[in-house]
Amino acid sequence: MAELFDLPFEDAEPAEEPPHERRVYTVSELAAQVRALVEGGFGVIWLEGELSNCRLWNTGHFYFSLKDAGAQIRGVMFRSAARSLTFEPEDGLHVLVRGRVTIYETKGEYQLVCELMQPRGVGERQMAFERLKKRLHAEGLFDEARKRPLPALPRKIGVVTSLDGAALRDIVKVIRRRFRNAHLVVRPARVQGEGAADDIARGLAAIARVDGIDVVIVGRGGGSQEDLWAFNEEVVARAIAACPVPVVAGVGHQTDFTIADFVADVRAATPSNAAELVLAAKSEFAARIERLAGRLRASVRRAVDTRRASTHALEARPGLAGVPGRLASMGRRTSDATHDLRAAAREQLARRWRSTRDLLKRLEQREPRVRLANATTRLVTADARLRAALSGLTAHAAQRLGAQAARLGALSPLAVLGRGYAVCWAGDRQRILREATPDLVGQPVTVTLHRGELACEVRAATPPRAAGSTMTGNGVERLE
Repeated sequence: MAELFDLPFEDAEPAEEPPHERRVYTVSELAAQVRALVEGGFGVIWLEGELSNCRLWNTGHFYFSLKDAGAQIRGVMFRSAARSLTFEPEDGLHVLVRGRVTIYETKGEYQLVCELMQPRGVGERQMAFERLKKRLHAEGLFDEARKRPLPALPRKIGVVTSLDGAALRDIVKVIRRRFRNAHLVVRPARVQGEGAADDIARGLAAIARVDGIDVVIVGRGGGSQEDLWAFNEEVVARAIAACPVPVVAGVGHQTDFTIADFVADVRAATPSNAAELVLAAKSEFAARIERLAGRLRASVRRAVDTRRASTHALEARPGLAGVPGRLASMGRRTSDATHDLRAAAREQLARRWRSTRDLLKRLEQREPRVRLANATTRLVTADARLRAALSGLTAHAAQRLGAQAARLGALSPLAVLGRGYAVCWAGDRQRILREATPDLVGQPVTVTLHRGELACEVRAATPPRAAGSTMTGNGVERLE
């Protein structure tokens, strides 16, 4: 019961807290987690501000700061994205950028990785247009000296435009009406929206590789400035300049001007006008040829009449009265001399041919291949004779060698031993015993047989000849 009344009036003992677990981060771990939070929290954003500290490095990366009245953020535009800039960024310019906020862990700074940058405010596209126009003009892409004339009658015409637009239908209609034999090669391309400029540039490069292309038409129908903006991109301008054949730009209407119009070899007011400029009317072309042919015929007739009148005037002079007769006589003499000259030339040619033929025969006899064949034949014959003689000598020598070997074998001591004879050596094997003497008694002797030897000791000696045995001239005793 005491516990019930004590608790409300007395402080309870505090419960024991568990020990606190301390988490220690490295600087890199903290920076990585902050970076993950920042990038995951913002994603892709649009940001508006004023450029400052603009620097374009030799690597192609563009570094800058974006600021307003209260703050600033560092930014970077890597080379792949910086190539898409349609204007030249500079300090103080107000821009709109798209990118991702991230943390540069090495320095512990947050920054913006920019993917797209546009001028901000009224006339931003016009500003980009003027900047690009000024830069390309300074490079000489607008110079009249580099622009090429259109071919008089092109047979193969390339067209880079959209398949769905009215421009292609207008171009085909005009060309078919003027010259149905013309060959059209169409390379479809997007002419509006994101990526249209790159597609147009690829189309120009592709159609320029087609064999026999004489001229290229690039363009589209009318539209707003935004619709026509793809033809204001630098990549399209450089693709037109790099095209190996003349290019006609027909973009929009008469009042529309694009960078492509300034770079192209010829500017057309509309796509239809581009087709008209590329291909004059067939009847006009034929009429022009007929006019030129008539002028040429008239000029030739005038020249002939003038020469004929001069000739008649010369013939009427007293000193030239017999000129036609003299000319005829000289003509006959010239004909005779020509005949004699041809006959002499033929005779001379025949002699030269006979001499050449004789020389060819002599040369054939001395030709290395013929001489080599003859020498080969003689060599084969001599080789056969030599082999036959050598075989005879070898056989005769072998026969003589066999006879000598037989005689030598008959006289060889080994052959004698083979017939049952033996050789008796003194104990020191330095001399052969030829006769039995008393001093040999008790001495060791060695007897060589046909196969092997016998070590013997002399017990008795019977000089000079024992009964029942014969001695050979070589001192070899033969036992009967």
